[in-house]
Amino acid sequence: MQRFMEEDLDRPVYSVLQTIQRRIMHESTYFGIKTLKSPTDFWVYQELIYAAMPDVVVEIGNYHGGSALALAHLLDAMDHGRVIAVDINHSPIAESARCHPRITFIEGDACEMFESVKSIVSAGDRVMVIEDSSHEFENTLNVLNAYQSLLGKDDFFIVEDTICHHGLRVGPKPGPYEAVEAFISGNKSFAIDRDKESFFITWNPKGYLKRVSD
Repeated sequence: MQRFMEEDLDRPVYSVLQTIQRRIMHESTYFGIKTLKSPTDFWVYQELIYAAMPDVVVEIGNYHGGSALALAHLLDAMDHGRVIAVDINHSPIAESARCHPRITFIEGDACEMFESVKSIVSAGDRVMVIEDSSHEFENTLNVLNAYQSLLGKDDFFIVEDTICHHGLRVGPKPGPYEAVEAFISGNKSFAIDRDKESFFITWNPKGYLKRVSD
């Protein structure tokens, strides 16, 4: 039987995370498209996008295209920017996302397709990268190492689902959390911005990386 917040205020955080995870995985949609995204984190994304006015948002891992469409709608509201959506398989993408004029879809392995992405990003563009692909340690680290060069000072590289085994017992181990730590340990051009976790509930602990030098 479902208990509501005001009836269960002493509930442990881990149990709360499990409840939100079930909602994200089984019920969450954007404009009718199944979308696996933490709403608290996506609110932070829109704050970052409004503040930075990126010319390009690169989303790696697109599922049905709901979050790519949500990003495009944010850019519509500002009348600025475009989305490059990269995934190994775009057959599940919803038509409303597929036909949005601000979204360019590139199908293939993200690291293998890096040069294709780079070729449509102009020199001097402000870029935000959101990594949400397989969450395997090696793949996440490879994506970080490949795509970091697209970002300039003060741009953000967001690694999603670092909550794997650091909040929820799901996903690869080691996974994206450990990949972030490995990347940061060898790269002084980026810093983890934990101020972006100020909702406390986040699916991206240590996952907000800010470029602090060129």
